[in-house]
Amino acid sequence: MVQSLENIGYVRNETVRGAPYDWRLAPHENTEYLTKLQALVEEMYEQYQKPIYLLGHSMGSNYVLYFLNQQPQAWKDKYIRGFISLGAPWGGAVKVVRVLASGENDGIPMISNIKIRQKQRMVTTNLWMLPSEDIWPQDHVLVSTPTFNYTNRDYQRFFTDIGYEDGWYKWEDTKNLTGALHPPGVEVWCMYGVGLPTPVTHIYDAEFPDGDPVDFVYADGDDTVDSFSMGLCKRWIGQQEQPVHVTEYRGLPHLDIVFHEKVLDQIQQILEGKSDAPKEVDVRFEA
Repeated sequence: MVQSLENIGYVRNETVRGAPYDWRLAPHENTEYLTKLQALVEEMYEQYQKPIYLLGHSMGSNYVLYFLNQQPQAWKDKYIRGFISLGAPWGGAVKVVRVLASGENDGIPMISNIKIRQKQRMVTTNLWMLPSEDIWPQDHVLVSTPTFNYTNRDYQRFFTDIGYEDGWYKWEDTKNLTGALHPPGVEVWCMYGVGLPTPVTHIYDAEFPDGDPVDFVYADGDDTVDSFSMGLCKRWIGQQEQPVHVTEYRGLPHLDIVFHEKVLDQIQQILEGKSDAPKEVDVRFEA
């Protein structure tokens, strides 16, 4: 992505800068980072005398939303030109429920899901990214077992049943950080993949929670986050004065969105002030 920006005249570490963060920490635990991010925005504004675009991928976009929600509107009006979001799990991600229950090694062959589970339970962003109780349908089953079906109304029992009682308190501490999904108060370009089967219910047998899911229920998404959660940015249309543009990329996986030529082209158009923000782009039949 940075290379594509360099190709149109941006200069690495000058007019385009990275702001990596410790993804293990929920934003309210990462105040030093947010202070540095604010300072970086203000520094770039003063240096180039132009408001700044913020761009986030996946949970990074949720971080940006939290950051913007903490800023006065006058600050945003002065310093922020817009917010470009790629594949954001605005309402949380069902995958996190599996991570907390039985672990997820993300394809790393040297470690089992169960062995990595304890480490993953220590990551507070996993609690933050649980499907929001304010947004998700109350009857949506996240985990199905032979003895109980867990929805977002059953988190306390879920944490007890998986032997992780502290998880309830950690979730209580993070659930309201962005749970209400307040609009960011800046112009938004919300882009995400659709059209790919994405697990929205994890089905376990009697070995729950110490065995992997034996099956899944799928819905539309980008293979990692479902389109219901990513599409929640549409709520902001009419909730804020600034425009909200939504583009769905049909057939584009979660990780590929940061590399795909059509996404990079759209970002270029946005930065040049030329984008008409198409509502859908189909990438399924490209070589």
